[in-house]
Amino acid sequence: MFRSSESQVSRRRFLQLSVAAGAVATLAACGDGGAADGGAKASGDLKLPTYKAFEGLTPDLPGAETGLEPGFLQFPENAIASVKAPPLKSSVTALTETFATPPPPMGSNQMWQALNQALGGELKLTIGTDPGYPEKFATLLASDSLPDLMWLPPNQGIPNIGPMLEAKFQDLTKYLSGDAVLEYPNLAALKPASWRTAVVNGKIWGAPIPSTPFGQVMMGNPKTWAKVGGLQCRTADEFFAKCKELTHGTNYALEPAIINMLHMFGEWFGAPTTWKVNQDRSLTHLYETENYKAAVEYAAKLWAAKVFYPDLNLADATPKTVNGQIAAQVTVGPRATADFRVLDPTLFVETMIPFGHDGKAKPVYDMGYGTVGFTPFKKTDEGRIRELLALINYLSAPFGTKEYLQKNFGTAGQQYTLDAKKNPVLTQAGNQQAPGLVSALQIMTSPESVIFNPAFPEDTKKIHATEQELLKYAMRNPTAGTYSDTSSKVGPKLTAAFRDTIVDIVTGRQKIGAYDEALKRWKSGGGDKMRGEFEAVLPASVPVS
Repeated sequence: MFRSSESQVSRRRFLQLSVAAGAVATLAACGDGGAADGGAKASGDLKLPTYKAFEGLTPDLPGAETGLEPGFLQFPENAIASVKAPPLKSSVTALTETFATPPPPMGSNQMWQALNQALGGELKLTIGTDPGYPEKFATLLASDSLPDLMWLPPNQGIPNIGPMLEAKFQDLTKYLSGDAVLEYPNLAALKPASWRTAVVNGKIWGAPIPSTPFGQVMMGNPKTWAKVGGLQCRTADEFFAKCKELTHGTNYALEPAIINMLHMFGEWFGAPTTWKVNQDRSLTHLYETENYKAAVEYAAKLWAAKVFYPDLNLADATPKTVNGQIAAQVTVGPRATADFRVLDPTLFVETMIPFGHDGKAKPVYDMGYGTVGFTPFKKTDEGRIRELLALINYLSAPFGTKEYLQKNFGTAGQQYTLDAKKNPVLTQAGNQQAPGLVSALQIMTSPESVIFNPAFPEDTKKIHATEQELLKYAMRNPTAGTYSDTSSKVGPKLTAAFRDTIVDIVTGRQKIGAYDEALKRWKSGGGDKMRGEFEAVLPASVPVS
């Protein structure tokens, strides 16, 4: 069965990517966080790549610029070519990461060899794993011989991004800005929102790697929630009452991932998506709002009622949600329902639509970061740049194309066959050769995401409808696509320390008064400096929150 690009990344790992990229350290940048208006001006002057949707494929359910993903009920029967010729004339080296078991090496991996044949040259991958990728990145960066391509993650604390890119990597602006990108149609099919995350200091440094534009959602087993009138609620008090009713014996309403659950509660209380833009263009952080503090107090009330599963070290709540022992958990985007179908083919989990905590206030829905970083090129000559761009264009081929099939499934009759509805299904050989390789390729290059689960086409329709509901309340981090070096360097550490206090408050180990003291430490430890750096490069086009 086909699995979406996000589902090839482990649920827990992708959840961490979503949280960290959106709430900890925005990597991709429109400015260097330095001079008061230098970065913002450079950003304003830059012409992003012209967007031109890929022609020749019509989804069953249309997408939209707002973030709505197109839906396909089955794989297009006649895959079309998106490139005219193999992109490579020589070998290419690249550093990337896999979130699956590393693949068999190229010499014994027929799928990898077939991809190289289609590319016209050898794609030699150095594949890192998690944890340890930043160390591997730093080691190669310090060497005398950089690989041609190096995936730059959005959330792994790599510091000094701007100076590093200027010193070591190729400015691709003239090759990709405006209509120049039209020479590479698959790259032109990447949306402007994706390209903004590959801009630093007003320059384009690589092709972005799109992921689902939707952030975290709360999902519930409908068979469990039917006992209390369903998952959807109108007020926080109603949700609290339902959670108490569902909790008895060894059954609990909520998974123990407190910070992720708190993220959901914050939406109901109207907390901003990381930063709030004030009338005077200053920024207020999520932690500084009474909305978020109120959500923390609400979470503490739920914990005191013993509705959270008690083992805070539970690695993955999915099996317990499927069997009904846990009623609801947090995952990334409504498409994650496929993860539950794997464990129980009869189960379509439901997504909570945010609501105002008091039944009156307007909730928010935090959209995701939308990409998992970008892949810059080492400095080189123009001929080599164009060869590398042609390679990235091939590997970014949209869903439904011949190149997409080659990258994700290999060769028909070898790594995959077609089922009765002409959908690709991995063979035994494919299941051995593909997962680690496909994960590594998807992390460094990707087309825009789609909704597709051929075994359950009705799911595609339901997910598409759910995304439309979530978009009614959508809010995006206003600093996404801007850069703070302080955030990159110390943001994860500051966030972890603040969250430790939050967990202590929710679980009753500390009183709510500890919140203000933790906030002071966050601000003095780098939060205020982050604010100033983000304010200095905040584009004028970003609206007041």
